[in-house]
Amino acid sequence: MAAVSFDLWHTLIHLAAPDEERYMRSQLAIGAEALARASRDPNAPEVDVGELRSAFEAEYLAAVGECHRGRTVSPAEQLLRAGARVGRYPSLERYLSELRHLVEEAPFRTAPGALDLLRSLSEEGYRLAVISNTVGEPGAFLRPVLRSMGFERYVESYTFSDELPWAKPSPEVFRKALGELETPPSETVHAGDGWSDIEGARRAHLRAGILYSGLPEYGARYQELFFPHGRTAPEAEYHASDLEEVGRLVRTILPRPRLSP
Repeated sequence: MAAVSFDLWHTLIHLAAPDEERYMRSQLAIGAEALARASRDPNAPEVDVGELRSAFEAEYLAAVGECHRGRTVSPAEQLLRAGARVGRYPSLERYLSELRHLVEEAPFRTAPGALDLLRSLSEEGYRLAVISNTVGEPGAFLRPVLRSMGFERYVESYTFSDELPWAKPSPEVFRKALGELETPPSETVHAGDGWSDIEGARRAHLRAGILYSGLPEYGARYQELFFPHGRTAPEAEYHASDLEEVGRLVRTILPRPRLSP
């Protein structure tokens, strides 16, 4: 069996840059508000709202750093760690409920050509997976969004880092996804927009990694956190500026006979 795995953010879905800025600000605000209404350890000093926000943001940034190193700190764990910083005992239930609502209301867009590409690859016999690093929101909240956007008609496996100990570029994330597809690395191509996609594909010994650059409109905050060295392209053998080109490369690197109707 041959397979193609895809990054999610800025590969299959995206937010317009202003929306992405608001979305990420809201993630931080929800965390700070969860700390503000949390019960306080009587031995902990009183802190203001700005300090609570700084505590949560520090843990969010630490989680991004861990992600770059291939390790996961889930949103819930970020909140608990922030609470420990300031002597607060936040409610995970309400925090996650508010985060879920943020994800449900976000104006996500399907990348141009994404569903057409997934449909054609599926019809040609490729097995399809999504592998996504999830720092600011749980993958469980993204699944119904992706279902409503039409992806589950073609995608067989979703692997979200917050549900695992690892994040891209750890090879374990890719192995988890390929295990679900029962597809060997040598018969798999991965496409994504970042260093962790290309490096992860290399570490997992995939047939190839394709660097995709078709959605260049990043929010400033997203770019700052997830492209800390700027938008300099990582070294990659294969590059694609649109998803149609991704499809052509997949068929060249890993040709598959078209299935009979």
